[in-house]
Amino acid sequence: ASWQRNWEELSQYFEYTEPIRKIIYTTNAVEGFHRQVRKVTKTKGAFTNDMALLKLVYLATKNIEKKWTSPLQNWSLTIQQLYIKFGNRIPLDLAASPSGGTPRRGEQSDRV
Repeated sequence: ASWQRNWEELSQYFEYTEPIRKIIYTTNAVEGFHRQVRKVTKTKGAFTNDMALLKLVYLATKNIEKKWTSPLQNWSLTIQQLYIKFGNRIPLDLAASPSGGTPRRGEQSDRV
């Protein structure tokens, strides 16, 4: 029943190619990130304001990024398909990857 009620939103998922869908439904990285953020925030009793929490999460993210070194599977194909789908919303910088190969997670540049 839930699928039928939300079919319009769910069916949009199938408009993407398989490599893009794989990135969308892969949750291990997201769950690992959340686990590491929870590890940092759960030991704090309370935060003085929202900005204090935001700063802590930001600093935790910077530390977590250092561990993201594994290459993304089929990234060159995936980024090409994302570029076809979203055009100029994804700036391409072919010189960003010094090896000319697959960009690695955690690189400073958000461009490919």
